[in-house]
Amino acid sequence: MNTSTDDPIVRLEDVHLSFGQTQVLKGIDLTINKGDAVSIIGPSGSGKSTILRCINALVTAQSGRITVAGIRVDQLARESERIALRKRVGIVFQQYNLFPHLTVLDNIVIAPVRILGVARAEAEKTARELLDRVRLADKANAYPGQLSGGQQQRVAIARALAMKPELVLFDEVTSALDPETVGEVLWVIRDLIREGMTSILVTHEMRFAEEISDKVVFTENGRIVGQGSPQQIFHDSDNPRIRQFVGGLSGRGAVRDGEGI
Repeated sequence: MNTSTDDPIVRLEDVHLSFGQTQVLKGIDLTINKGDAVSIIGPSGSGKSTILRCINALVTAQSGRITVAGIRVDQLARESERIALRKRVGIVFQQYNLFPHLTVLDNIVIAPVRILGVARAEAEKTARELLDRVRLADKANAYPGQLSGGQQQRVAIARALAMKPELVLFDEVTSALDPETVGEVLWVIRDLIREGMTSILVTHEMRFAEEISDKVVFTENGRIVGQGSPQQIFHDSDNPRIRQFVGGLSGRGAVRDGEGI
């Protein structure tokens, strides 16, 4: 955190997106600098996850301008161009999406080898370093079904990092976890942010968002209602809706002593 270079890596300008007759994004304007940790909060269905999917070209906005790492995402026409973007922008989903028939090591190695053309030995070396980084060095030969939800999510984070992205998107990565494993995943994310990884998190973990974010963005009904520092959003906002939301979730994101959060 606090390593921003004031060099935008993400810029959304008047982005609109509808699914059928339902307007999901209604004019999103957002700028994120390299080195920033940004949390997007708000009620369910407010467009938070859709913003991430627009940034990573998983969905295509009907109008507006989206620039990510110098790439005009809204103008990408070919799947090969989208794949090139995703080499630079990693995403970790709520569901782990690990290959159940592959070991933990192979789940991490497969993309660098097949997509980046990295030699197998080099990819394995990097994978083992990443497993150590997420405190799973002893699980390289395990299968996803042998791991807890929190462990699987940490493998998913290691898999995203194996592509050496410039930006990592975290989409509600603790929502499917039981309370006992939330802390271990948040520890990993916190460590990455401390090291300067540019990150955008969609989260309901309010205490965590307040602690690690350079900027907090509040969305509702497809619009950005407010954005600012954690102090401005969580404590000093003059918007009654934001005050109501963060007040109602003031207990969310609490983690137990000893989990490093």
